[in-house]
Amino acid sequence: MSRNSQRVLLSEEQIQRRVRELGERIGADYPGGALHLVCILKGACFFLADLARAIQRDVVVDFIGISSYGKGTTSSGEVKLTKDLDLSVEGADVLVVEDIVDSGITLHYLVQVLEQRKPRSIRIAALLDKPERRVRPVQVDYVGFQIPDRFVVGYGLDFAERYRNLRDICVLEESAAGG
Repeated sequence: MSRNSQRVLLSEEQIQRRVRELGERIGADYPGGALHLVCILKGACFFLADLARAIQRDVVVDFIGISSYGKGTTSSGEVKLTKDLDLSVEGADVLVVEDIVDSGITLHYLVQVLEQRKPRSIRIAALLDKPERRVRPVQVDYVGFQIPDRFVVGYGLDFAERYRNLRDICVLEESAAGG
């Protein structure tokens, strides 16, 4: 991991401050009962951990694996479920926790899958949003940051399974992303 190949876009401090704000807002929006957090693996697990601690109410945590990227830097357009939920979401208030919303292909597919399971409600929380890249319509209810159309890594986001453990969110420069 060469430090020369990354430029900090969002610092750890900025991220943590915004996650706390989102947690407070989400807690206020769901006044009763348990909130079912559905984390999209693998990238969103860092965001989920911090967000769950910032929500001052009961939460249930579950994980789903879904992929449309493979090892590249752009979506393949083909979505596949790689790990299903362990718990039922029927009748539950579901908050899908995602690291980044880009084309919207993955979330559009996932919301359709979850709607068939009859939850009471489905909302989406995303740390990062690139609305200009949207191909499929997706309503993101809680957005940490809107970012420019650059390939980013860190805080769970990866390139070929690398860089997830960076505390900041960084733009991966072309030389590193290209090879």
